[in-house]
Amino acid sequence: MNRQRVLSGIQPSGNLHLGNYFGMMRPALDLHEDPGNDCFYFIADYHALTQTPDPELLRRRAHDVALDFLACGLDPERAVFFRQSEIPEITQLTWVLSCLAPLGLLERCHSYKDKIAKGLTANVGLFSYPILMAADILIYDSRLVPVGRDQKQHLEVTRDLTQRFNHRYGETLIVPEAMIRDEVAVVPGIDGQKMSKSYENTIEIFGDEKRTRKKIMRMKTDSTPVEEPKNPESCNLFTLYKLFATTDEREEMAAAYRRGGLGYGQVKQALFEQYWEAFAAARERRRELEREPERVREILAAGARKARAVARNTLGRVLAAVGIDLD
Repeated sequence: MNRQRVLSGIQPSGNLHLGNYFGMMRPALDLHEDPGNDCFYFIADYHALTQTPDPELLRRRAHDVALDFLACGLDPERAVFFRQSEIPEITQLTWVLSCLAPLGLLERCHSYKDKIAKGLTANVGLFSYPILMAADILIYDSRLVPVGRDQKQHLEVTRDLTQRFNHRYGETLIVPEAMIRDEVAVVPGIDGQKMSKSYENTIEIFGDEKRTRKKIMRMKTDSTPVEEPKNPESCNLFTLYKLFATTDEREEMAAAYRRGGLGYGQVKQALFEQYWEAFAAARERRRELEREPERVREILAAGARKARAVARNTLGRVLAAVGIDLD
């Protein structure tokens, strides 16, 4: 059976939140359950350098991401799981792709502009982020890339660079396809914007119980009186609630919205209860993994060995194509 190579990564730029879980982690976990998929999942610590974190903080966050992903159900027997920085071939491919990338292609990327507008420091790494992302994807001959809607443009940059390379040097690299789940493409934060660490509006996957309850209880809503009917489809609380609830629970909550007499405080309490129960087993698995740091390091090291074997092969093809022959 021909297996489909799937590639996805997640940044260790802070505590993982519900936007990370439903936007990247949950789809990744679903995909690695399918024996027809050959899944490569990585911790994007090079990408995290665009925000110049403290070295010890970066190390701790990378370890925490590994704990979180494994606790949420990632099976290292079904997926290759590793740290991006353990694959030096990525940076070599990034340079080759950089020499093909038109400046205007990167200047049109909205993510860079959005981050600068939000106060992040402008640096070359942040600007050229899409090229490193392209190298991440192409180095493993990836065919399917689960991404959030905000990353769709970057995937198009990858496809553009792949086609430019193949046109100039011959068919060398695989043109990847994006996979976007529309129903969870954007997860709202506590302020109504897209949930993001950059906006400080997140609900953490493994947040403290008391602190998380307070966050949810202060989520932004409109001023519709309790007794009046409300539209569930335009409410951020309901958008989050339906990610956890069963079909019957979603329908019942939506009906309560439309009837009137439902206060937003009641919805917030129901949302918290759904969230807390959803990650109960994962919290216990995470506590167990915290007591076995060496086991986590071994999982990542084993994944890196498998990933690097593929990366070496791809880089060899690329360098030969451009006229650089390695002994």
